[in-house]
Amino acid sequence: MAPDVDCDELLFFVNGTKIVEKNADPEMTLLTYLRRKLGLTGTKLGCAEGGCGACTVMVSTFHPHMNKIVHYSVNACLAPICSLHHCAVTTVEGIGSVTTKLHPVQERIAKAHGSQCGFCTPGIVMSMYSLLRNNPKPTMQEIEEAFQGNLCRCTGYRPILEGYKTFAKDAGCCGRRGNEAGCCMSNDQEIDGDLSMKLFDPSEFTPLDQTQDFIFPPELLLLDKGACKQLRFKGERVLWIQPSNLTELLDLKSQHPTAKLVVGNTEVGIEIKFKNMLYPVILAPGYISELNTVQYTEGGIIFGAACSLTLIREELRKAMSELPPHQTQVFQAVLEQLQWFAGQQIRNVAAVGGNIMTASPISDLNPVFMAAGCLLTLLSKGGKRVVKIDDKFFTGYRKTAIKPEEILLSIEIPYTRKGQYFSAYKQAPRREDDIAIVTCGMNIVFKEGTTIVEELHLSYGGMAATTVLAQNTSKQLIGREWDEALLQKACSSLAKEMDLDPSAPGGLVPYRRTLALSLFFKFYLTVKRKVAQDLNVQGIHAEDIRDDYASATELFHKDFPSSVQLFQDIPKGQLKQDVVGRPLMHLSALKQATGEAVYCDDIPRYENELYLALVTSTKAHAEILSIDIKETMAVPGVVSFLSAENIPGSNMTGPAVYDETVFAEDKVTCVGHIIGAIVADTKAHAQRAARAVKISYKELKPIITIQEAIESQSFYEPIRKLERGNLRQGFKESDHIIEGEMHIGGQEHFYMETHCSLAVPKREDGEMELFVSTQSASKTQQLVAKALGVPSNRIVCRVKRMGGGFGGKETRSTLLSTVVAIAAHKTGRPVRCMLDRDEDMLITGGRHPFLGRYKVGFMKTGRVVALELTLYSNAGNSMDLSLSIMERALFHMENCYNIPHIGGTGYMCKTNLPCNTAFRGFGGPQGMMVAECWMTDVAMKCCLPADQVRKLNIYKEGDVTPFNQKLEQFTIAQCWEECLLTSQYHQRRKDIEEFNRQNRWTKRGISIIPTKFGISFTAKFLNQAGALVHVYTDGSVLLTHGGTEMGQGLHTKMIQVASRVLGIPICKILISETSTNTVPNTSPTAASVSSDLNAMAIYNACEKLLKRLEPYQSSNPKGCWEDWVKAAYFDRVSLSATGFYKTPDLGYDFEKNEGRPFHYFSYGVACSEVEIDCLTGDHKNLCTTIVMDVGISLNPAIDIGQVEGAFMQGVGLFTLEELRYSPEGVLYTRGPGMYKIPGFGDIPTKLRVSLLRDAPNAKAIYSSKAVGEPPLFLAASVFYAIKDAIAAARAESGLTGPFPLDSPASPDRVRNACVDDFTSLCPPAKPGTFTPWAVEV
Repeated sequence: MAPDVDCDELLFFVNGTKIVEKNADPEMTLLTYLRRKLGLTGTKLGCAEGGCGACTVMVSTFHPHMNKIVHYSVNACLAPICSLHHCAVTTVEGIGSVTTKLHPVQERIAKAHGSQCGFCTPGIVMSMYSLLRNNPKPTMQEIEEAFQGNLCRCTGYRPILEGYKTFAKDAGCCGRRGNEAGCCMSNDQEIDGDLSMKLFDPSEFTPLDQTQDFIFPPELLLLDKGACKQLRFKGERVLWIQPSNLTELLDLKSQHPTAKLVVGNTEVGIEIKFKNMLYPVILAPGYISELNTVQYTEGGIIFGAACSLTLIREELRKAMSELPPHQTQVFQAVLEQLQWFAGQQIRNVAAVGGNIMTASPISDLNPVFMAAGCLLTLLSKGGKRVVKIDDKFFTGYRKTAIKPEEILLSIEIPYTRKGQYFSAYKQAPRREDDIAIVTCGMNIVFKEGTTIVEELHLSYGGMAATTVLAQNTSKQLIGREWDEALLQKACSSLAKEMDLDPSAPGGLVPYRRTLALSLFFKFYLTVKRKVAQDLNVQGIHAEDIRDDYASATELFHKDFPSSVQLFQDIPKGQLKQDVVGRPLMHLSALKQATGEAVYCDDIPRYENELYLALVTSTKAHAEILSIDIKETMAVPGVVSFLSAENIPGSNMTGPAVYDETVFAEDKVTCVGHIIGAIVADTKAHAQRAARAVKISYKELKPIITIQEAIESQSFYEPIRKLERGNLRQGFKESDHIIEGEMHIGGQEHFYMETHCSLAVPKREDGEMELFVSTQSASKTQQLVAKALGVPSNRIVCRVKRMGGGFGGKETRSTLLSTVVAIAAHKTGRPVRCMLDRDEDMLITGGRHPFLGRYKVGFMKTGRVVALELTLYSNAGNSMDLSLSIMERALFHMENCYNIPHIGGTGYMCKTNLPCNTAFRGFGGPQGMMVAECWMTDVAMKCCLPADQVRKLNIYKEGDVTPFNQKLEQFTIAQCWEECLLTSQYHQRRKDIEEFNRQNRWTKRGISIIPTKFGISFTAKFLNQAGALVHVYTDGSVLLTHGGTEMGQGLHTKMIQVASRVLGIPICKILISETSTNTVPNTSPTAASVSSDLNAMAIYNACEKLLKRLEPYQSSNPKGCWEDWVKAAYFDRVSLSATGFYKTPDLGYDFEKNEGRPFHYFSYGVACSEVEIDCLTGDHKNLCTTIVMDVGISLNPAIDIGQVEGAFMQGVGLFTLEELRYSPEGVLYTRGPGMYKIPGFGDIPTKLRVSLLRDAPNAKAIYSSKAVGEPPLFLAASVFYAIKDAIAAARAESGLTGPFPLDSPASPDRVRNACVDDFTSLCPPAKPGTFTPWAVEV
């Protein structure tokens, strides 16, 4: 417990309003305070670990050591409220509002179509706003850096950057006001007359006017310039002390030697939240002057331990601009590491001292400090001492040689001298804001005028439990010439010294060992080149490196992205009021940009509301022996513990088959299986109590991987088969037959808004109202009613909007909503729960991992004759939608290729993982990915260009698929030719071949990939929709339909359709929400068909209303809409109508292989070019050209946004995102710290998206087509471009022909596939001889 002391008042400002908090709780974050205490819900909870940026706000404070006011962005989810004394906080609500005046930052992201679901938008807005407060005319590089700590899952980032580059001083944007050469909207190609590139008009943007911004409160300025005093804030468990001077700090550290010193809370906050650590006393020394000094000395620059990484970065940049280059090599290395260190919000508050004291074995900076021999000044009441960061400083995992009573006062970063060279490297799965796999600092000194090594320090992170020095290797190299012989010696020595146990935490052991050598090789080349240049200047000859090795010495650099979007303009003569086909802004975008859009957890608290926390299994397969809640019920605020015995109705649940339980009863079948729930007065109390529940288990043997399921024959029924032709005959006719397999990893949805439910019980007839973030309101209603034992008509489910869904909220949202409803039923009070990111990722499943095994027969020409395919999916511990997902994978197993003899079999593996579920593409991408794998093998085997082999096998109009559906309006040929032409594919292929000849350690690759995606639910009964349209007497229209809004712009498109049918402007039409009491029995918003289905239902309802209004329009042709509506009302005509639609001619029988599973197909082609670093496995997405057939677009801005967003989600799936499980089924990757989705820096440097022109679709509303899922697979073009580049690297080692590459093409897989001398020195351990840290599920 925290000591009993008197507390001070916390004084700070929020959006210009003074806040005096008399009971500040050190455990409360700024985010919780803003949302719960102040009701400012614009700032969002996305991850609670500072990794997504959804909670970004701006903090302003007077910095006494700089003597100025500073503004900086922070993560409100990590900022303790107690750290904000005398600060001014600005949130998204404080800079503008749709009801008053928008800030240009808010306006531009909305009007540039940079807000889809909108959940990330306030954080992105505040990152940009903070940048502009410090720099009204930023460079484009500064804009990109400002967003390194922000994530978006919807947009693909391009429109955000497009909108915000209008603020940049070096954007060169003419605002489309002229035809200046080099306009960012041109691509040096002629644009046909009916094509448009104008998604928005920058000339309409409001200019930036900083007089609109809040001034720093004068009261704080006066207070900050006054005398400091010690502050104390006490909560239930923690005492926060802010000492006013160094003497006080040393006294306090002597009294509380185990107390944590907190400046930015970027590490301690994570420990408290995710590691359940409790620190009863926290000392906050951030304002002590001695800890914030910057001092230049003869030996280097001394930084106080509380200096932020942002401050250090600025100071080192300044030093580099003023000092000669030979003195600043360590500074350059620190800057290189800081470039990729976390996000801007973390760098702004994280202290250098905290980074050192954390002693992380994968620290970005500690290897640099160790290699440089940085000096630390330590202080205690007993005196001062100076220690060097060397091999004795880090004494164990996250331990240092610093004594408990000591504090770190400062660090001295030294100058370098002539003849000294220093480099630092970091390798991570993602370049921006990512935790390192391996980091290193390398420092060498040569004897004057020679290339003989005098001193060498090689420091590595990620190669042991601490940061280590490769001392043995260094000793062997001293006194030797810096030449090829030394390189060979160094690599063989490092391979032995930087050894790792095959079971080492973090896994990737062969890759990490290879990196230790590869990074040294980069250092060797870099130094050799610099030494040659320096000695040659002195007239001393020194051999330079080979020209084709030069690219290995270059630091990672990426140009600011540029893009072109092309779409067919509306027909001439279309009425101005008719908005169908126009690039209309998402109708909620402005509200999303101001934080005024309401999401589920933004609904104001009810007076007697309770909060729920889940109790989940820690075992993958076990019997439950006992549940002990004694400690739990003693936690303050706890009201109740819920388990299976509290369910009034049925405990059995599930979306298609009732094979799941609401609460586990006797047995758990996955880690994360819900066993019970705690209901308490606050979220903090509920979560603390949930952690206190003690469960005893009897463990059973789990099945975790697909391979284990195959060995145990653990499959769900039925096993699906799809066949056409005669396989035996096909293989007999083939010139060649090859066999292979490919594993495709799973994917976390990472919707920015996690699952959230609010249940409000009514007092009559067992009624209950649910507010849920779900794609399936009717399924939620149905399963809650089943659990409560009441008819469905007692339950109303309402959905305003979701912060992303992607299939993850189609069925798995019911896991939470049923539990919350049961809690509300038992307590009789409103109950709320929004899952934390780690809970959400643990419990709710994701995209199915797949294993595809294939046997393909083909001719010498590359023509494929026969394919035998077996697909396995890791379904998890229940069926969920796995059968439909496997069926769709089989429906897409040939992608766009006509295979005469084909057979596919699909097995759903029953394992002890949380059940996997729907995810954008729904099995289609996995089936098509395997298809492109064997197609690539065929091309390699035939030694033919891959594009030639693909084109040879592509379907033609009128061909029949393996499921006997005829292809009509087949536009792949047009998409393919346009993509080849606009991407300049053949010229780029020649350029790539020349580049690869000139570069040994950097290779480029290119690939062009088509996609064909079937549109319809494969379950026939789901292909229906309803709508309800009310017209009020003032002429306003309230529109309701069965679809839910999750950022895909569905409501916007539906209003566009209704506007055209009714002939009224969109401002008269409103969609308020989706609810089960307005439109019943709705299908999930899924399968990309929601626009098709719901638009037709709306069309049907509006046509009924028009027919009723027709007499009044005829009798008063000069009247207006309002006149006709009033006339009808006074004539007692109903102004409300329902609409309904069902997709015709659907229904497929797997047993007979007959019928039509799909209404039509969406098509697209993408060409991508990449560059890989053969030594690290890094890749850069250089260029992507996409041509997508969306029919006649209802809204080009929304459709292009969907294409780009889906593409980037596919880039994540195929190149970056990796779910990592222990052999016992424990998920390691539970948040943005370890699970990396694409960031701003991952988008292609050049991106061109074209919507295919003149391609009307007769089978959907206004000739449009579905667009949500089909483009995702086009990201496979990036994967196969990487594989093309790897092939070029392997050719350097004499390896040709097909080779395996599983998905995702992560840096470790890419590096390991680029076989060379370094990989041969670090072979993997033999499988079966060790227990791996992680397994491929």
